[in-house]
Amino acid sequence: MAVATSTLTPRAVWWSAIRPATLAASVAPVLAGTAIAIHQGSIRPLAGLGALVVAVCMQLGVNLANDYSDHRRGADSPARVGPVRAASSGVVPPGQVRWAAIGAFGVAALVGVVLSLATDWRLLIAGAACLAAGWLYTGGPRPYGYLGLGELFVFVFFGLVATCGTVYVESLRITPLAILFGCSMGFLASAILVLNNLRDMESDAAAGKRTLATLIGRQRTLYLLAVLAAAAFAIPIVVFMSHLAPVTVMAVHFAIPIAAVPVRTAFATTSPPRLVAALKRMAAAELAFALLLTVGLVI
Repeated sequence: MAVATSTLTPRAVWWSAIRPATLAASVAPVLAGTAIAIHQGSIRPLAGLGALVVAVCMQLGVNLANDYSDHRRGADSPARVGPVRAASSGVVPPGQVRWAAIGAFGVAALVGVVLSLATDWRLLIAGAACLAAGWLYTGGPRPYGYLGLGELFVFVFFGLVATCGTVYVESLRITPLAILFGCSMGFLASAILVLNNLRDMESDAAAGKRTLATLIGRQRTLYLLAVLAAAAFAIPIVVFMSHLAPVTVMAVHFAIPIAAVPVRTAFATTSPPRLVAALKRMAAAELAFALLLTVGLVI
């Protein structure tokens, strides 16, 4: 149900706009990357902290830029059900949301530059690509988030790049283990977005926002969700069978019951409030996966 804007304070609107429940998608890959670096015998704590700041600020920037762009393009109609959007709330001026997004990207860029110069200048190229991809997700003349490419963006940047980037700044190398678990993080982060787009299918279609869900339909999107979740948990088996990590890496499978609940919910209902809860549960599953991976690789 929509929340009356008269009951909202600016602080509550800003808190909702950053989508705190989904920040696991930026924290989890850094945690996983750090665990991999420790397992490989190399750790630079300050570099890992810098990677975390970059990842979180990148996601904040993407969330706020998406908030602003969706408002400007009319995608946030009164019929939409979900967290309050700041730019469309009537409580916060849209211009402030835009500048908040720019500020978050700016902090990510500043810390990223320092991290790159202290590690490898070539990371500046990767950082520039991340910033461009984050802004153009729903901004610019042809936002690719409106062309059904959102899940691919999330898989690449909040999976492979975030995980492998963390491993690299901490150990100065990228290994098959980093790439494989980067895929796991990407699959789970993409599953979060799939649930978000399932919830917004009707309002997105009405506004002309072409997410992957609106392009392929609900049933195929549900199959995609199941495949993403299954693939994330299949990777530890591949890792163990390839002798890239000990059997303790299978500890991540204790997170399967957490991830199974949102998948079952998506198949069982089209209720937006229940899909919001499922989205949060999938974010918790990704964080649980990363924590259990840390236990499996480090302890």
